[in-house]
Parts: sequence; C-alpha cells; structure tokens
Amino acid sequence: MTRLTDPEQIRELLGRHGFHFSKALGQNFLIDATVPERIAGSVRADAGCGVLEIGPGIGCLTAELSKHAGKVLAVELDRRLEPLIRETLAHCSNTEVLFSDIMKLDIPRLAEEKLPYETRLVCANLPYNITSPLLTELVRAGCFERICVMIQKEVADRICAGSGSKDYGAFGLFVQWYYAPELLFTVPPHCFLPQPKVTSAVIRLTRRSLPPAEVQEEARMFRIIRAAFNQRRKTLVNALASAFPELGKPALEELLSGCGLDPAVRGEKLTLQEFASLSNAFPGGS
Repeated sequence: MTRLTDPEQIRELLGRHGFHFSKALGQNFLIDATVPERIAGSVRADAGCGVLEIGPGIGCLTAELSKHAGKVLAVELDRRLEPLIRETLAHCSNTEVLFSDIMKLDIPRLAEEKLPYETRLVCANLPYNITSPLLTELVRAGCFERICVMIQKEVADRICAGSGSKDYGAFGLFVQWYYAPELLFTVPPHCFLPQPKVTSAVIRLTRRSLPPAEVQEEARMFRIIRAAFNQRRKTLVNALASAFPELGKPALEELLSGCGLDPAVRGEKLTLQEFASLSNAFPGGS
C-alpha cells in the first residue's frame, strides 16, 4: 500500500498515472505523516460522526479520518485524481468521494443526504484560493459541530484575532459570531510537495450553542461591522456616516456616546459584544 506522505512513493504514484500538479487549483500534497494524523485527531471524530472533507488530493488525510469517523465524504474538484484516489483509498470502505465543485453545491443539503449522522464535522486541507468564501459557506451552513481545517496562517490569524490586533477584521468577527476559533499549530512549507510560499496553520472552529451576545438584527450588526473595517483608518463615526448617510453624523455621535463609546474611536477597538450593543442602539430598520 502506498505511503501517502512519502515523497518518493507520491512521485511514483503520480508518474504512473501521468498526473501533474495544478497551480491554479492550489495543489500541495502533505509529505509529513504527523500532520494528517494531528489534523484528523484535532477534529475529534468518532463512529457516530460524519465528516466532510474538501480537496482530498491523493487521500492522506482522508485515510486518517476513515480510521475514526462513521463516514467520510470527500469532495474533489480535479477529476484527474479519480484513478489515483480509487487506488489509494481502496481499503477505506467508509469513504465516499464526490467529484464536484464544492462552491457550486448546496452544502446543508449535501450534508443531510450524504452524512446522516447526528454530529457532522468538517476536516480538510483547504485550497488557499477559496479559503475565505468556502469557510463563509461552511459557517453559514449551520450544520457542522466542528470545523478543523488547514489554511494559510495569515487567514488563520485573522479568524482568531481579538480587538485591537492588526489582524482583527470583519471576516474574523463573522466567524467568531457563530464559532469559537482556536489556532492549534502551524505547518511550515517543507511539509508539502510542492512547497508553497507561505506557512500554513490548522484551526478548529467549535459551533457556539448561543451567540456571544444578544442582538436584535444580525444583518444590521454585520452591516455596522463591515462599515467599521471597510475604511479602518477612519474614526468609527466617520466610517458609519459613510455607510448610514440617512442617520447623519450628529445623530451617530450621540448614538455612540449613548453606548459609552468615544465617537473618535476606530472600529478595530470594539469587541464583538460592543458591536452587538451598538447595533441594538440603532433606530429600527436601519
């Protein structure tokens, strides 16, 4: 059986099938056996769980997940990998590989139809080029208890950042509203074939049973958050005046002061709870 993280055996497998890496698809295969083992362990799957994997490559993480989960559903875009995966995962009877574009699928419906388990998880080495939009869809799906993924460290830092940090921003706050993030460990470029130009990191997102604060209208809160970070060098009152011209700057200054906030503060200083309180203070329907 091919050792799926052994560089020589990977090259032999790829050569035998005439496979060449695609830069456009961001294909980088792991060559450090400890990494897929640690990722698979971090998602905490067991026989009562169904796991969605995106971008299995030649299946090194898939094979590890199959040892723990009730079922693994791996979604792969590159059909050139089909004969390779059929060979490398032949021994994994609880694994199904679907050749499709995950960004074009109805993820909640896919999970319901293909992973009929009370607990559903996501575990993947995500392609860098779709990390943010895909994570957005996975979070919005609302059907995954934990999401454990390897992504570019720069994005991991943004997701886990707290207020006042240079990495703090709207995308991280969106994720943090629904999931509690943890940065587990980093993975250097030499752990991949071919080597990427950036360091990767593994994060685990655990779905919150309740939001971190009470908010009357989530859509309005996220509109405020986006406004605060779209022009992050502006003071919060000026950023909000651009996004909510119907309210006017004087009213916004009064509104911020009423929430105990200095109108001259920048959005990056506000916690998620403060954004929620600010949203609740806005006039209804804004």
